[in-house]
Amino acid sequence: MLVQPPNAVAVRATAAGKEPLFSFGVIADVQYADIPDGRSFLGVPRYYRHSLTVLQRAVRSWNTHNHNHPVAGGGGVRFCVNFGDIVDGFCPKDRSLAAVQAVVAEFDRFHGPAYHMLGNHCLYNLPRSKLVSLLRMPSASGRAYYDFSPFPGYRFVVLDAYDFSAVGWPRDHPVAAAARRFLDERNPNADKNSPSGLAGVDRRFVMFNGAVGEAQLRWLDGVLRGAARRREAAVVCSHLPLHPGAASPSGLMWNYEEVVRVVHRHGCVAACLAGHDHRGGYGVDARGVHHRTLEAALECPPGTDAFGRVDVYPDGLTLVGTGRMGSTDMRLQLHSPVTELS
Repeated sequence: MLVQPPNAVAVRATAAGKEPLFSFGVIADVQYADIPDGRSFLGVPRYYRHSLTVLQRAVRSWNTHNHNHPVAGGGGVRFCVNFGDIVDGFCPKDRSLAAVQAVVAEFDRFHGPAYHMLGNHCLYNLPRSKLVSLLRMPSASGRAYYDFSPFPGYRFVVLDAYDFSAVGWPRDHPVAAAARRFLDERNPNADKNSPSGLAGVDRRFVMFNGAVGEAQLRWLDGVLRGAARRREAAVVCSHLPLHPGAASPSGLMWNYEEVVRVVHRHGCVAACLAGHDHRGGYGVDARGVHHRTLEAALECPPGTDAFGRVDVYPDGLTLVGTGRMGSTDMRLQLHSPVTELS
């Protein structure tokens, strides 16, 4: 069954009348660049400078919440999670480092730890080893995936969705070469960023997506096995979404089905949170795991926002969205662990 943490109570805890166990801030796809506004390849407006203002307001909001609900008293925003794409691919490369440092400086204004993950736009700008260092990822041997426990009975898992990809590795690196072969077998277009002619979830086989590699899958399996043994409820964080019901097909992780099989195997994952698909989305899979893709800060016109705070209760999570980020109530649903998807 989906294990609830040892401090779970029988009565459903809701945002009305019950204090959360703890809270954390969320923001996705800031994609800051000190350049004029532009548009995506689909024609959607993008506000490269204003996205930093959105982040600034998010940090102020989280800090204000902490002032009103002190972490020391059990409330407050204990940490925040940035869901990747900290800078945009159009950022001039001689300004990439300064742009990343500017965004990190804003996260440093938050009164708590900030946890980051890699997105494709991050990797268009700087080498992954440099990003792991700049973003202070608490990982072993320079890896861009890790886990942490911010509160007794809870485990957060941060994935590297570009562990196996054609971006973020030197062109002659074995991983990059294998990823290009993988794409050649599944995407006939000369432009591998184009899903033209691909149908349904096969539209995910584009170069701006990636996959979790075999070693990381084994690591994830071990982390979730340990979480289940300790009766921890887990939250999986990834730049790339893991459920077709929570994102457009062209935004999905290449091997989302493999990852979800591991997620389901141990029965301890309450939710999978992601970025990348800027419109956002929400779905619940067949095993009751919630999948919430977060709306992008980048696409907020001046005067608007997209960030949130997730309140964690003994029986679920509530995303309290601001501006273009919608609020979502995610209740725990109990199921037996499985070894494979049914």
